[in-house]
Formats: sequence, structure tokens, C-alpha cells
Amino acid sequence: MTPIDRFTGFLYRALNPVYVRDPKGTPALYASLSPMTALREANQVGTLQPTTLVAYDADVRPVFDTRDTGSLAGFDMSPRDLASVAWRDEMMTSGESETQKFARRLIAAGYAALLVPSFARGASSTDLNLVLWRWGDAAPTSLVLIDEEKRLS
Repeated sequence: MTPIDRFTGFLYRALNPVYVRDPKGTPALYASLSPMTALREANQVGTLQPTTLVAYDADVRPVFDTRDTGSLAGFDMSPRDLASVAWRDEMMTSGESETQKFARRLIAAGYAALLVPSFARGASSTDLNLVLWRWGDAAPTSLVLIDEEKRLS
């Protein structure tokens, strides 16, 4: 595996209408590299609930690739830290999880996005997500919604 520092291609986001209305914390756009991963991410509890699936054409850099364990260690993180299920408890006790602190360090270092494995139930090692903190309609963080038929207008 060669780590990436740029992502180009399609991204998918399964929107849960509940969370669209109630943003919290640092603005971030969670997207997946495949439609199935996006659906798993949006429906981690129980059976499939109402979800809107959208696609983006993306060209984003710089990207921090968490599959590069050496770079991850340089930010005092490990794959085990990323997979921690304690993030909700950390947020309840201190207001911020360790992974959110990690994201703040990456943002301060100039990264626009983070490539991370999916930890959703049923995900395989090839299921990946891209979490974006900076995006727009031009380089170096181009993210364009695919909606030629204006279905979301």
C-alpha cells in the first residue's frame, strides 16, 4: 500500500436527515469511496432507515492517509486509537474525543482531509472514508456535487 496525499475520483455520502439539521463541532464532510460504504456509515444501528445518497466529483489535497502507520505515529496516534469505540464516552466526559483532537492537529498542520478505514459494522479492509475539513469548487480542494438533473434543487 502506497499512502496517498491527494484524492481524485468519486465520493459518496449517505445523508441521514436527522444529522443534516443539527450540525455540531468542527465542520466536516464525511464521505466514502463507495456507495455501499456510505450506506453502512449512515445506518450503523439497526436496519436501513431513510437515507439520501449523493455523489461528488472530488480532487482534494493535501490528504492525510491513516493507512501510513509511520505518519500516524508522528501525530501520536495508532490504528487502534482510530478504531476506539470510547469516543462517545470521551465526548461526554471531556467534551472532545481523542480522534477529534487528532483532527484538530491535522487541520492545524494544513491538511484538508483524512483518509480513514470504515469501522462500520460489516465493513472490510477495503472500505474507506474521506473526512474533509476544507472543500470548495476549485483546486486544491475541489468537491462538486453530481446533480446534472437538478434533483436536489
